[in-house]
Amino acid sequence: MKIRSTPLIALGAVSLLALAGCAPAAETEVDTVGNGNDDQKNVTLAVFNGWDEGIAVSELWKAILDEKGYNVELEYADVAAVYEGLSASDYDLTMDIWLPDTHGEYIEKYGDEITDLGAWNNESKLTIAVNADAPIDSLAELAENADLFGNQIVGIEAGAGLTAATEDRVIPSYGLEDMEFTTSSTAAMLSELKAATDAGENVVVTLWEPHWAYGSFPIKNLEDPEGTLESVESLHSFGSADFSENFPEASGWIEGFEMELETLYTLEEAMFVDYDGSDYAPIVAQWIEDNQEYVDGLTS
Repeated sequence: MKIRSTPLIALGAVSLLALAGCAPAAETEVDTVGNGNDDQKNVTLAVFNGWDEGIAVSELWKAILDEKGYNVELEYADVAAVYEGLSASDYDLTMDIWLPDTHGEYIEKYGDEITDLGAWNNESKLTIAVNADAPIDSLAELAENADLFGNQIVGIEAGAGLTAATEDRVIPSYGLEDMEFTTSSTAAMLSELKAATDAGENVVVTLWEPHWAYGSFPIKNLEDPEGTLESVESLHSFGSADFSENFPEASGWIEGFEMELETLYTLEEAMFVDYDGSDYAPIVAQWIEDNQEYVDGLTS
């Protein structure tokens, strides 16, 4: 009688595969910077769409870290997506989180899942700005002069903290409900601001400091007697939950990072005012050369 061995062989093969499946998987080797630096080499740095101060410092740190042997990829996304990605460790780092107010609700939601690496600037604030020769100086005067501004307040992205602050605090506090509050993008707001100031027309926009617009357009901030936007904000860098573990050297550098508004404005002007392209690498390289002592101090 012929013995049917095929099923037994197949069964043995399955058993071996099952045993192999139970064995611990070999850990994937992670590339490190090397030369005495055990940080992971690849860094994904998330950047908020349209937030120029964040774009500026992110491009700066990409240049600094790349020169140190890292491989930094900038990933642009909307605010909510950055927080979600950072909390899931899809991103390693972001450098433009506004506290305590603008991004407060995001920190309340995701704060336990991300790492605060400290504030690099403590002079920032949200604003409502108008053309410098506008006939008013205060938000308290805006409602009765709304027609002089086309009954419109020009905003930025709908999901921005500045947009929420305008809707929830500025508009009801100053009785501006009859004005149209438009939201689309920071780029669209800046386009309307430029068009109005070039034409000598009145305009009201939601803005913030630091922003290069203050050096490029004839504008002024409206006084805020009700204090709806009065708090001065800090700009923080945040990492994923395991950022300091994966990047201990870079974490120390970023925790010690400080940049005054005057210094930031020179970088923004070089990138966004004096230059009309989108490849910022050579612009940042020149700025670093012109500010070498400051830049060297960021990693010393």
